[in-house]
Amino acid sequence: MEFVSPEGLRLDGRRPMEMRQIRAELGSVAKADGSALFEMGNTKVIAAVYGPREVHNRSQQLSDQALVRCQYSMANFSTGDRMRKPKGDRRSTEISLVIRQTMEACILTHLMPRSQIDIFVQVLQADGGTRSACINAATLALADAGIPMRDLVTSCSAGYLNSTPLLDLNYVEDSAGGPDVTVGILPKLDKVTLLQMDSKLPLDIFENVMQLATEGCKAIASYIREILLENTKQLEYRRGV
Repeated sequence: MEFVSPEGLRLDGRRPMEMRQIRAELGSVAKADGSALFEMGNTKVIAAVYGPREVHNRSQQLSDQALVRCQYSMANFSTGDRMRKPKGDRRSTEISLVIRQTMEACILTHLMPRSQIDIFVQVLQADGGTRSACINAATLALADAGIPMRDLVTSCSAGYLNSTPLLDLNYVEDSAGGPDVTVGILPKLDKVTLLQMDSKLPLDIFENVMQLATEGCKAIASYIREILLENTKQLEYRRGV
């Protein structure tokens, strides 16, 4: 199958180095301490953060830092197939762990000892790049909850199909079985917090694909900063500052 036409266009009309349209919204879950809705093309994810709060299970309490817990799930209507997904399936458990570890790298947990922070992420609509969208939604939700962070962690994926590096894969491209690199970075600190790759790539091509994904992360970071700044201005306006 041809994923890049001779004119240099992908199946959805984008250029190889072009991202899907992104949109974000804060405060989507009223009862949560912080929440956000994040869209990357047709992929839609909602995240809610509760905490820092008292640890429910005292045996899990950490005396020198906060306990971060994460639960990832996909709504039954998020994909086209009507198969019921068991709640504790291996993929959900793995992605929950990936999101938790990525978020722990940016949260200043030592400032909140003996407390817990719960992050809930649900995919409402899946069209490739769900892992990255979940991390971006969780970052926004944590910022909305006012939880101190070293930096905003953002994530994006890139792949290699038809001998061309492609940024931000959709479901059809993701399912093609080609190499797929998911990167999560702390843009201001210029550090990588997440790097996952499916299948193998020669080193020189891998560097190009990773660089492309990193550029995508930086673009998302600047958009997230705009959203947070706009939200802060609205809060100031409502309070009459």
